[in-house]
Amino acid sequence: MIERIKTIAEKNIDNMYLNDFFLTWEKTDDELAAVFEVAQILRGMRDNNISPKVFDSGLAVSLFRDNSTRTRFSFSSACNLLGLTVQDLDEGKSQIAHGETVRETANMVSFLGDVIGIRDDMYLGAGNAYMKEVAKSVQQGYEEKVLPQRPTLVNLQCDIDHPTQTMSDALHLINTFGGLDKLRGKKIAMTWAYSPSYGKPLSVPQGIIGLMTRFGMDVSFAYPEGYNVMDEVVDVAKKNAEQSGGKFEIAGSMEEAFEGADIVYPKSWAPYAVMEQRTGLLRAGDDKGLKDLEKQCLENNKKFVSWECTRDLMNTTRNKNALYMHCLPADITGVSCKQGEVAADVFDQYRVPQYIQAGYKPYVIAAMIFLSKFKHPGDKLMEVVNRGTKRIF
Repeated sequence: MIERIKTIAEKNIDNMYLNDFFLTWEKTDDELAAVFEVAQILRGMRDNNISPKVFDSGLAVSLFRDNSTRTRFSFSSACNLLGLTVQDLDEGKSQIAHGETVRETANMVSFLGDVIGIRDDMYLGAGNAYMKEVAKSVQQGYEEKVLPQRPTLVNLQCDIDHPTQTMSDALHLINTFGGLDKLRGKKIAMTWAYSPSYGKPLSVPQGIIGLMTRFGMDVSFAYPEGYNVMDEVVDVAKKNAEQSGGKFEIAGSMEEAFEGADIVYPKSWAPYAVMEQRTGLLRAGDDKGLKDLEKQCLENNKKFVSWECTRDLMNTTRNKNALYMHCLPADITGVSCKQGEVAADVFDQYRVPQYIQAGYKPYVIAAMIFLSKFKHPGDKLMEVVNRGTKRIF
């Protein structure tokens, strides 16, 4: 643990201090590596009964505009780990319904706030923009001395990226394969998979191709015709692969992507064009239009029921033993639905690794917060270790 802490000082991470975490591709290699290291250190502290609390008091504001289990509890766990109290911002019970501005809300909830976590993935072209507006508002409040501290904003999933998920996924790979450097040359298949539902966000597949291409990996991206994602994120993936010495390809089929893969990540998402149309209907409050769109999309999805992660497909991966990943919950054929993303036997084989994968998220979120709150995070970590306060007395 001490050796890990020493590596923090070797990284150029000054820009993380009093800054936010929006998109992984906005962060440098050193900054991403620092998140991984701090997450591992905080996990090690808890495993060794060392309290990582660095706050005696303070508020963490939680705003979820979409349903969540893993990310909601991970955010709460992360904040509690550091000593912060979580308060959900229920917009229906706030003055937002009465016309309160974003700037006013952001300042009113932040008087003793150290972090704001937001999940806003419902509206394409709006979620990330809203988060940045909140960040701008609290920055202004801090500069004008309305706020005694500058709250850190953490993207808990937006319309573009899901950084806490993909960074947790990456940390799972780091620990599975033995280090960040061991990911170079590994093939990961990020593929669309059939689901009997529609409107799943684009942020996970976009986040995966936008992050894994940073590590020199061979990223194979596959989806049926029409299920494309944002062009600008594909451009990010191509640029990352070129700079890291990895590969990025758009495969013609699930079978092509799985061939020889070390890791597979089959997951459903809605076509970009559908998400654009859905956003317009949501904003207009057009319930009939939304129902009609859902019906059309579900019918279109049925054309691709063969896009399922089966045992036969897994047998085409490297040594017939690729690591199966999913952000959860997965649509499991014969379990949670009649026909879904993954066969029950495949899912059950990898159930425990998936739960371990999800378990990194609280530490990743805590690391993002920690690196923003302390100008010299390595010194603070060393102080906490030397203090030696037990988590369980």
